[in-house]
Amino acid sequence: MPEPAPGASQDRHADANAQLGTVGVSRARLDSATSQRASRSWWDADADAYHLTHGEFLGVDSDAGEFVWCPEGLHEGDMHLLGDVEGKAILEVGCGSAPCSRWLASQGARPVGLDLSMGMLARGLAAMERTGNRVSLVQAGAEYLPFANESFDIACSAFGAVPFVADSALLMREVARVLRPGGRWVFAVNHPMRWIFPDDPGEAGLIATISYFDRSPYVEVDAQGTPTYVEHHRTLGDRVREIVAAGLVLEDVVEPDWPEWLDREWGQWSPLRGALFPGTAIFVTAKPL
Repeated sequence: MPEPAPGASQDRHADANAQLGTVGVSRARLDSATSQRASRSWWDADADAYHLTHGEFLGVDSDAGEFVWCPEGLHEGDMHLLGDVEGKAILEVGCGSAPCSRWLASQGARPVGLDLSMGMLARGLAAMERTGNRVSLVQAGAEYLPFANESFDIACSAFGAVPFVADSALLMREVARVLRPGGRWVFAVNHPMRWIFPDDPGEAGLIATISYFDRSPYVEVDAQGTPTYVEHHRTLGDRVREIVAAGLVLEDVVEPDWPEWLDREWGQWSPLRGALFPGTAIFVTAKPL
């Protein structure tokens, strides 16, 4: 997420920024441990505000959860990007409050949700307590998955983990390791071209200001320079190379159109920007037999 225009995204995260003491922006390279600490603290601090803003759209409190791939509103029930899920062991990487895992369970799957943030997982546990639709949740980072080789039939991630880890190539290798031969790995991220624009849903977000090829992460810091939020950039080609290097086969890249019925904004996503260029890229991959 490139540097936001003044007042654009900061207002939406005022409580988390105040709690963490965020005062500025850096573009410094971070190692995996530092990036992970920043992400854990950020998502713990922002969990309440995130769900207040997006929880209904994501179906967090619905009885069976929902599987929404992206701010454009693509639903797995319509897209079937994961294929047949009934009876399948599925790992959701970066599950947040796990509405996707709960929806998969309602379709007969055996999901496990993994997330770094206990604040996000706790929100999912609260939803499960109310609805009785329970799935297994694990608190862990995505660069070293705490599962045995070939444990899952499918892995998925709807804007979870992939943009927030320093070594996303390692994440791809880890997912390939825990997938069974023939398994699918499908993940949604910010479309890489979005990196060049300010994080603003309005007209300021239509002007390119940052090089697409600048892979320095976007980092917010406190007064001591400690990272409080981090997001990493990879080009489209980088993503493809990471997938191939992990021994996976790229089957499709889905770039959702902005739907005519959707008039809400989600952070930098908006009808204005969505009509001109894609906001999401969904990579559909498979592990060879």
